[in-house]
Amino acid sequence: MKKLTHKEEEVMAILWRLEHAFVNDILNAMEEPKPPYNTVSSIVRKLETEGLIGYEAFGKTHRYYPLLKKEDYRADVLEHVVDNFFDSSPAELLSYFVKKEKMDPEEINRLLEEIRKKS
Repeated sequence: MKKLTHKEEEVMAILWRLEHAFVNDILNAMEEPKPPYNTVSSIVRKLETEGLIGYEAFGKTHRYYPLLKKEDYRADVLEHVVDNFFDSSPAELLSYFVKKEKMDPEEINRLLEEIRKKS
C-alpha cells in the first residue's frame, strides 16, 4: 500500500470521522491555518483517482467517502514503523511506550490480560 502524505492522511482522517463529506466539510474540519479550497480539492481528486475514496454526484458537486478502511491503513503504517524503527519486534514497540511512561500501569495490565487470553 502506498504511504500517504501528511495532508492526504489529514483528509482521510476527516473522511473516516465524518464518513461522507463535501470538500467544504473537509476544509471546515481542518485545523488552522487552513489550506486553500483548491488545494483540498486537488488532494481529494488525487485520492479519488488512486481509488482510496469514492463519491456520490449531486449535480456538479460531489460528496466523498472513504474506500480505504482506517484499520487497513493503520495496520500497514504500524507494520512499517515496527519493521523500520523497532527491528521488526512488536515487543520493542511496546517496550518503548512502557519506558517512555506513555502507558499507565492499568493499561499495561489490560494488555497483559489480552495477551494471556490469546495464549
